[in-house]
Amino acid sequence: MRAIQVYEVGGPEVLQEAEVDQPRPGPGEAVVEVAASGVNFLDVYHREGRYSMPLPFTPGAEGAGTVVEVGPGVADVAVGDRVGWVEIPGTYAERAVVDSSRLVPLPDDIDFETAAAVLLQGITAHYLIKDAYPVQKGDTVLVHAAAGGMGLLLTQLITHLGGRVIGTTSTTAKAELAKRAGAAEVILSSAFDLAAEVRRLNDGHGLPVVFDGVGAHTFDASLASLRPRGHLVLFGAASGAVPPFDPMRLAGGGSLTLIRPSLGDFIADRSELLRRAAEVFEWVRSQALEVTVTGRYALSEAAQAHSDLEARRTTGKLLVIPDAAAVGRREETQS
Repeated sequence: MRAIQVYEVGGPEVLQEAEVDQPRPGPGEAVVEVAASGVNFLDVYHREGRYSMPLPFTPGAEGAGTVVEVGPGVADVAVGDRVGWVEIPGTYAERAVVDSSRLVPLPDDIDFETAAAVLLQGITAHYLIKDAYPVQKGDTVLVHAAAGGMGLLLTQLITHLGGRVIGTTSTTAKAELAKRAGAAEVILSSAFDLAAEVRRLNDGHGLPVVFDGVGAHTFDASLASLRPRGHLVLFGAASGAVPPFDPMRLAGGGSLTLIRPSLGDFIADRSELLRRAAEVFEWVRSQALEVTVTGRYALSEAAQAHSDLEARRTTGKLLVIPDAAAVGRREETQS
């Protein structure tokens, strides 16, 4: 079968299409024919070696498709089931082997592309606004990169919960997207003093929480945007890792708290995974959450998908579609 392989860590060019052996399921595992795979910054971190993976490996940690084979002892799914999954590597491929206990059954009204576009980021958004910082009605919240795939989801959901979003974007065109998603105010990330602008838009006050998936470039402004006893939820590092800093900065800012959450800790068992996924699907069903797929790439175009994501040339969600013909058919119907 065809799959993307990473033989050495590095830039997007290390994503190589290759012929590999068909996967076979072991005990408790299922083989899934991949219909769509989500493209995430987590994949970039794996490719760069920031999060270590044994070489060679197939990237991609979010997918959806149909179960085609099960191993001994599998009771959670059966051949023919439509499923999605997150935090399991190997989705940039025609088929993937997945621990059956980590597969999420897809409701009939959730198609493969929607599932692959929303599961990882949707569940991440769920634990961010429900657990990392429980957003309350009336909260004013700063969301960095508010027009990106993750930012659009957070903006919609915070607004749905009655919060007020101040977003940052890199361009005025992206600012319009963030506003359509519900952002009350949008600041260009090139602003001379971003924290001062945040406070101006909040009647001179700091905020209870900042959701920051950008990292190095926004960290200082994020801390400076908080009120005393405010919370910085640092959930990503799109611009690079935050350098080491003196924790006394948190005390000096007014007894601030910093959390660096990781998805795996919030879907630690199957019941928690299914509970969060069910709520995400209900948000989609009720239109509280609009899933926007803005780019579809064949396996051979995976490097381009990563380049586009890292250069912030995109908004919404990007997908890798193993069936190249399906990519062409879908793009033709939308043009």
